[in-house]
This record gives sequence, C-alpha cells and structure tokens, in this order.
Amino acid sequence: MKRYSIPAIVAALAILVSPACADNHAENNQAQPFIRTSHGGSFETDFTVAAENTVNAVVCIKSYTAQRQQQYGNGGGGYDPFGMFDFFFGPQQRQQQPRQQQRNSEPVQSGLGSGVILSADGYIVTNNHVIDGADKLEVLLNDNSTYEARVIGTDEATDLALIKIDAEKLNPITFGNSDDLKIGEWVLAVGNPFGFNSTVTAGIVSAKARSISQNSRGGKMGIESFIQTDAALNPGNSGGALVNLKGELIGINSAIYSNTGSYSGFSFAIPTSIVKKVMTDLKQYGTVQRAMLGCTIAELDAKIAKEKNITATKNGVLVVNVTDRSTAKELGLQPDDVIVGINNVEIHTVPQLMEQLNQYRPGDQITVVFIRDNQKQSKSGTLRNSQGNTTITKKGDFSEIGCAFMKLSEETKRNLGISNGVQVTGLKNGAFRDSGIKDGFIITDINGRSVNTSDDVEMIYNQIMKNDDGDKVMFITGLYPTGKKYYYAVNLAQE
Repeated sequence: MKRYSIPAIVAALAILVSPACADNHAENNQAQPFIRTSHGGSFETDFTVAAENTVNAVVCIKSYTAQRQQQYGNGGGGYDPFGMFDFFFGPQQRQQQPRQQQRNSEPVQSGLGSGVILSADGYIVTNNHVIDGADKLEVLLNDNSTYEARVIGTDEATDLALIKIDAEKLNPITFGNSDDLKIGEWVLAVGNPFGFNSTVTAGIVSAKARSISQNSRGGKMGIESFIQTDAALNPGNSGGALVNLKGELIGINSAIYSNTGSYSGFSFAIPTSIVKKVMTDLKQYGTVQRAMLGCTIAELDAKIAKEKNITATKNGVLVVNVTDRSTAKELGLQPDDVIVGINNVEIHTVPQLMEQLNQYRPGDQITVVFIRDNQKQSKSGTLRNSQGNTTITKKGDFSEIGCAFMKLSEETKRNLGISNGVQVTGLKNGAFRDSGIKDGFIITDINGRSVNTSDDVEMIYNQIMKNDDGDKVMFITGLYPTGKKYYYAVNLAQE
C-alpha cells in the first residue's frame, strides 16, 4: 500500500479546490458552483456603544397602592390589556396576600417596571399596565436619584402611559425609526428585570407587525402591531427600551409569551411609530387623537381568496362592512375590497394596517390602495374620529356630567321597591341637564349595569370615555321619587 506524506495530501486538496480546477469543472459540466463564500468584512456585534447610550435613559418605576398586591404585579391590579399577568408572572402566582397585609392602609409597593426618559425635563414613557391603579409612583434613575412621578396621560388601547418627574438635565433617549427595522437585525433590551437596575440583554428582530391577541388568554385587546424579538425579558422589563445598535429607541418592551412567567424565547415591543404619536398626543391633549378608517375588516387568507375569486393578491386586509359617516364611506370602499396600501406603505396584515392608522390624527389626509374585482385602485380622503368628525377629542372629566350623587337610604329603597340606586343632586350645566335629567332623579342602572354609589357611576363613565369603539353614551334607567320610571340617553361625546 502506497503511503503519502501530510504535505502531499494538503497539496492535493489545494489542487482540488483551486480556481482553475473549479473553472474547468464548471466548463465540463455546464453547472454553477453551489457553495458561495463571502469575502466581506466581519459582522459588527459590538453592543457597548448602544448600551452606554441607553442605560442612563432607562429608569426603574415602582408603583405603590394602599392595599398590598402581588410583588411584581401589573401596576396595581387594574386593567390587564394583554393578559400581561399570565405573560409576566404566571397563573400560579395569582393569589391573595395575607389579610393582615391587605388591611395596611399605608401605600406599599405593588408593582415594578421600567420607563424611558423622553426629555431632559422629566417626561417618561412606560406601559399603562405598569402604573395602572397606583396611588403613588416612584422613579429611580440610573444614578440612584429618586423622584415621585405624576401621570400625564394613559392609553389602554396601546398599553402606553406618559408620566413626569420634576427634574432637569436628564439623559433623554434618541428616537429611531421602527419602520426601518429589518428581520434578523440585532437589538438590545434595557430595563430592570426583578429589580436589577440597568440590565441589558441582546437578541434579534424575530418578526414585525406581530399580533398576540390569539395568545392573550381572553384578555381585552387593543391596538396590536408588536416587534417580536428573542431578547430576554423578565418581570420588571415592562416599559423599558428596545434599541438598535446605534442606541436609538425603536420600541417599548411590553410583553413576553410564557406559561411560567419567565422568559421562554419570545418577547414583544410596541414600535416607536406608535409610541411617538401617542406620547405627543398625551402631552398635548391629555388623550390620544385616534383616527378611524370606519370599516369592519378581516385578514385575507387563501380560503377567503378562493371563495371570493380574488386572484390579484395573496394577502391584505379584506373589507367586510363599511360604517356610515366614515373615511371608508368617503373613499367609496365596499365589502370584499382588499386594502393593500396606506400612504405608500404596503399592507399585508391587520396589525400592519392598525400600526399605520395609529400614526395619524383625525383631519389628516390618507391615500388607500385597494383591490376591487382584481384591479388595483387608489383613493384619497380625510380621516375621522369615532364620532365621524375631525374635532379634537378632549380628555374625559367626570365633572362634565354636571351633578353630584347621593346615596339612598334603606327606607327610600324600600318605599320605591328597588334594591339599588343613587340620587342626582346639585344639578348644574352639563351633560345630565342637557339630556333632560332633573334634580332628585334616582339612577338604578347605566348601560345595563347596576349602580349604588357615585364611584359606580364614575367607573362606568371612565370606561365609556376610554373606549374607542362605538358612541360615547350613557343609557340610564331610573325613576323619580314619585315612582315614575324614565329612560335617558346622555351623550358624552366632545363636540
């Protein structure tokens, strides 16, 4: 058996893979090489600059309530828009604290999250669920300075909130453009998981315009168009920054998807395309100026396309129904039209459409590209609000109803044969008087819900004003002390 030295073997291999040999092989076999080697520069994965530019712009937010809630709660146990408790903390932790703790009237820490500094004078963005229901908010900066914060405005639909501390010369973050993000791009998540301040984790953009409503365990959903990433998030990261390698903010971390409450591979952030507009509205108006297209929609899939003989596109947003006095009506949209573009931005899914619309206000011009009868069309119109007009929506104020409420005595209830109710008193100019209600009227239910205290009325009012869908109306049932029953419709819409 013939033996070969190592140098000889190496030389032979070099000949086999030499360019000349490869060219000859290609010419003989008329085939292209199937192995390609990149000769470009090495990929840059230095995260230090992005981390240094971000950590001082991210804060820790502690929420306090009069009664003790869970240690890493959802900011006071209020509205949980994304099933966030299960996402962050796991269903096994949904338990009450000992009674002796609940009886403590002093504010105690009930939640922990993060926030991002937007301006040098102390405006901070965070998640609504981080601060919801809190009686006190404490903000801890990266240099261990502590401030008490006040709420400027909140938006349940996007799970965003704007708070303010009295400070100067802070280190605000630089905004980036989330629309420019590419799947596979490196990102960093900065926050305070489990209370560990200024923690940085890295990952890539796994998907864009992601909806997680199907995984929300039945929670009330709002506007969804998340950046999905595999950067590790844990309890306390909520409200923190998602940044690109330049240290620019491209999202506010909001949720993880987990059955245990700890990170398991997926996390989600609200893109800055939504954050920037919501923060501007909350600062300027106290509430979000939300534009509505005014139609019922569904996502186009292969089955629907086949049923409706749609061949011009394989994806988009199908128009199911069109609302009167809406932008969709002005545009002439019809059922079975497929929306494929908004203002030169391609639309493939419902979350993409929601993300684009949420960047505009009522009164803005919009151009919609759609497919009808397999032909592409384009029409322009003016966006409207949920009331069908372009007026500025004001922040809801319970005092606008123009009255107070008095608790009923048991004797009054017994004499009138009712089990619950509150009596209108001190009536003055406002929504109640405008609707015809008079002093002394006893309200038994509003919008089908029983009321027994002034707090019940205020809670229903707040829920109506926060709801972007439908008319802002109180349908009131009640009676006067004479026993005569009346029904009123109180219009709460701001004109």
